[in-house]
Amino acid sequence: MKTAIWLYLFMFVAFFDLHAQYPILTPFAISLGAAPTFIGWMMGMYSLTHLPGNLLAGYWVDRYGSKLFICLSLLFAGVLLLYQAKVADPWHLLLIRSISGFVLAFLSPACLAMLAKLGSNRIQQGKLMAGNGFVHTLASVVSPAAGALLVAKVGFALAFSLLGWALIGIGASALFFIRDLPKPKRAVASDGLSGHHHHGHGMKAPAVLTDNPAAGGIPWLFYGVPLGLACSQGILFFELPLMKASQQSLLTSGLLFSMVSLGALCTLSLLFLHKYSPFSRTVFGAFALAMAFFGLAVDWPLPLMFSLLLIGMAKGIVFPAMATLLASVSSASRYGRVFSFMAISSSLGAFIGPVVAGQLRHSLSPYFIAFIILMLALTLLVPGKFRTAGDVPPVVE
Repeated sequence: MKTAIWLYLFMFVAFFDLHAQYPILTPFAISLGAAPTFIGWMMGMYSLTHLPGNLLAGYWVDRYGSKLFICLSLLFAGVLLLYQAKVADPWHLLLIRSISGFVLAFLSPACLAMLAKLGSNRIQQGKLMAGNGFVHTLASVVSPAAGALLVAKVGFALAFSLLGWALIGIGASALFFIRDLPKPKRAVASDGLSGHHHHGHGMKAPAVLTDNPAAGGIPWLFYGVPLGLACSQGILFFELPLMKASQQSLLTSGLLFSMVSLGALCTLSLLFLHKYSPFSRTVFGAFALAMAFFGLAVDWPLPLMFSLLLIGMAKGIVFPAMATLLASVSSASRYGRVFSFMAISSSLGAFIGPVVAGQLRHSLSPYFIAFIILMLALTLLVPGKFRTAGDVPPVVE
């Protein structure tokens, strides 16, 4: 657990630093002369360059461990922020954000793989994943407002420099305080004919692990869910800084982002939720998120702040549930690859979301697009095989 505590601490600082940029990137790009369409592509390219990083992270994390990639990802991201502080052209900003997308693609799979290895069963893994979501969300509650306030006090250049040095410092510290876990031993088959793997200490891997080795037992269509979720979040993060309420001041924009995180913090604090099926939590959270976006699309009478709070509460349910679902049906030797597949899906969604929103926002509500994509992703979970894959826990003999 000492490793988990240190990991949570460094993740808090890293996520605080990264989320502090959300409300200030769009105003910074506008100050450089970028149009909304260009900003959509800039946000999309950041996510698109996640893809090669996610692909490499999946195999490299399993082979070399998580610690190396956590440290290097933070260090290089900090250096890029120092360069970003000196940018004077939108195209240069696009280039740096694209490189940052590749560098930071290693961080999430490495952290999730390390946390998953710390849990010996589905309940413990669920708690650890909820802890990851809690730390992530706690950092993002105050960081957008803090980032906007920082820019208001010292300007864009110095703000990016300070955030960059903070990432460099936390990446260097992680080298000394995070202890990488030993590589898991591969399971040995009980006999030469059957393909079922048996583990020591009376634990037997569920048969679902052999259904789809490449995806760790998860049907490929499941990854449409993180894709749809990331797409909806990309649309939201693109739209919020462009709303009239956000354009009044940077601080207002930061507060809107913080409301989403505050909502997620509310549901992540409900520790009893991890006792329920991760499949059921994934379905319920994604459906609630879709309904919240539909409400924004039809301009329902609820205040904007409350709507953002609801979106955050749905996120707080579904994201830890997805990670727990993946960990509970995957072997430890595949955690890096499994979480990289989820990160790849999220990267694709985060690319599609802002690009589509930037192209269609004048003719169709981007929130309605988010609703449609989420509902399409939910339909992929209807067949019974998804429920079977998601709800089978390890069998104790």
